[in-house]
Amino acid sequence: MQSKSNLKYLILTAMFIAVGVILPQAFHLFGGTGPVFLPMHIPVLLCGFIVGWKYGMICGIITPLLSSLFTGMPVMFPIGIGMVFELATYGLLCGLLYKSLNKNVYVSLIGAMLGGRVVSGIVNAIVMGVASKPYGLSIFLTNAFVKAIPGIIIQIVLIPLLIIALEKAGQLEKVK
Repeated sequence: MQSKSNLKYLILTAMFIAVGVILPQAFHLFGGTGPVFLPMHIPVLLCGFIVGWKYGMICGIITPLLSSLFTGMPVMFPIGIGMVFELATYGLLCGLLYKSLNKNVYVSLIGAMLGGRVVSGIVNAIVMGVASKPYGLSIFLTNAFVKAIPGIIIQIVLIPLLIIALEKAGQLEKVK
């Protein structure tokens, strides 16, 4: 029975990865940009909530790598490296906070969003330092919060609605 569950989780994770590669392309078709609307973040966050922290973290690592490979976005150096760590943290923290620690959807989401941004800031400071590009607190705050306000709003509205709907439909179980 355990292998059937693992297969289900692998299939769901693969689906979230595919959506994470395709959704940014759809946003670009309509003039949206990734750093503003954060479309790749949505499936990774959902994966962490629905499938759990291990699969959410894997989804967060693989999604930007495959997107970069197939579409050229994000450019792996320097932006994509930070995104790999940021999205891995999102998937990990959503699953850990929500499924393992039994926190509510809003606490889990906001905790994951803040944790991912902190990790992204640290990784970007290192990567940009290696690339000899300027990166400081004001650039971090602008990129992680100010420029991303539309995407942050989309995540805070959309993700809890989806998770609560899945809970009410009996399609989402919490595990400890």
